[in-house]
Amino acid sequence: MALGSSSFTSTQLTSLLFPSKKAIKTSKNPLYLSTTSFMLLCVQASALNSPPKSRFVARRKESVSVRQLKRPLIEYMSLPASQYSVLDAERIERIDDNTFRCYVYRFKFFNFEVCPVLLVRVEEQPNGCCIKLLSCKLEGSPIVVAQNDKFEASMVNQISCDTNRSDSLVQELTSDAVIEVNIEVPFAFRPIPLGMIESTGTQVLEQILRLMLPRFMAQLVKDYQAWASGDASRQPLGTGEI
Repeated sequence: MALGSSSFTSTQLTSLLFPSKKAIKTSKNPLYLSTTSFMLLCVQASALNSPPKSRFVARRKESVSVRQLKRPLIEYMSLPASQYSVLDAERIERIDDNTFRCYVYRFKFFNFEVCPVLLVRVEEQPNGCCIKLLSCKLEGSPIVVAQNDKFEASMVNQISCDTNRSDSLVQELTSDAVIEVNIEVPFAFRPIPLGMIESTGTQVLEQILRLMLPRFMAQLVKDYQAWASGDASRQPLGTGEI
């Protein structure tokens, strides 16, 4: 007898692995009963032992009006990443032409200090760029640092200018960012309702975007003005202050 893909249907296989309650009750085979009970206990124990997880998601879109100078905004937005200013040397350092390390400001999460350090990559696009998160490391309180191998984070920030108004004296510059974090709930937090943890985490992410995006956009406009006026130094203009 050959074991091919048609030997068992998925329904038959499922019934062998997870028999129905009726099958368990009507079975007279002690070995079958003990094996089945053991399998069910393993499944239940696995579910109970899996740490609870929380998901935080925040999105914010920020737009500013920019008065065009002699050199148009679209030309500035089309610069290769190798010519980007780091904007703020106190919080951003260049790793290579397209990769940067960013130090987010410190904040409190349930009285624990958190300072995310982001590694991001810039992808050039015709009317701007897309900043994507490569990795995130948490610094701060010991309980926070201990979570570094227990969470996943993603971030995308789409920066663009309106190409439909390229001849207009005033252009619109837009940043559209979304952050998502999935984390195992630390043991010390498990007495707290999961909904409260997720609500607080989402509020923290929203606060980060609410503070950082306007500041980032203001620095971008200031850098454009310096570049458009002939300053080719690409020196960072930020001071690290929030």
